[in-house]
Amino acid sequence: MRLEDVARRYGRHRPWILRGADLVLEPGALVRIEGANSSGKSTLLRIAAGIERPTTGRAVLPARRAYVPERFPPALPFDARAYLRHLGRIHGLDPAEAARRAEHWLDRFGIADRAGTPLGELSKGTCQKVAVAQALLAEADLLVLDEAWTGLDRAARAELDSAAAERAAAGGRVLFVDHDPTRLAGLATGAYTVRDGMLHAAAPAARPAGGPDGRPPVRIVAEGLPAGAGPMPGRPSSTVLDDGATLLEVPAAASDLLLRWLLDPGRAVHVRSVTEAPAAPADRPATDREEAR
Repeated sequence: MRLEDVARRYGRHRPWILRGADLVLEPGALVRIEGANSSGKSTLLRIAAGIERPTTGRAVLPARRAYVPERFPPALPFDARAYLRHLGRIHGLDPAEAARRAEHWLDRFGIADRAGTPLGELSKGTCQKVAVAQALLAEADLLVLDEAWTGLDRAARAELDSAAAERAAAGGRVLFVDHDPTRLAGLATGAYTVRDGMLHAAAPAARPAGGPDGRPPVRIVAEGLPAGAGPMPGRPSSTVLDDGATLLEVPAAASDLLLRWLLDPGRAVHVRSVTEAPAAPADRPATDREEAR
């Protein structure tokens, strides 16, 4: 995806919302957009999703895109299951595959028991899960999430964290906005701030190697991991062992995401072991003899 000198304004006499924004997302990118309210974040995301066109500049976008808007309109003539199957077909899936993916995401977000409920009768949180599911089932080359975590319960937020990281690890591009400054910390590959209508590069939020609770990194030994497997959740370090297996070391906070990625049925990978990395030796005061050396 490439946005070149993209600018946007609404109406002839309105000020520019964006001015000359440049952004390139390569496969595997997981990029955060931040900024104050009404700074132009959502406008940038809608241009990236193809919902809006820039007033000037050029947007080169992947053909397969999926978008979770800031607000999901529940007054649609579908129940949850029918809506997901319908959106799957719009994304180009055949009916059987659309149905399979719909059931997968209904189950993964814990709303399979409400699959037959009309959207207008669902709670706001459940509607948001459906909105997220319709974008994830597309397995798009570009996934755009505009405050998609808002309204989700804790388990669903964690599930969306996992799904976003998995999409990037599979070679997709993920562009997201969220109020939580630690969202996907340590996993995001880049970050930008929208300020005064312009896009400024920023450092993505970093997560300490052991996570905020001080846990040591996790070591995973995997067999059958192909060379050049591409970006993986948590961006683990990788070492090929003498027997051909691969040793991966990843921050503890990202270990579950990495394990889920490795154990995907589409990969012929066997996880041999999962262990904590040895703790670094604790600092201790030097003895008189050591100081004298």
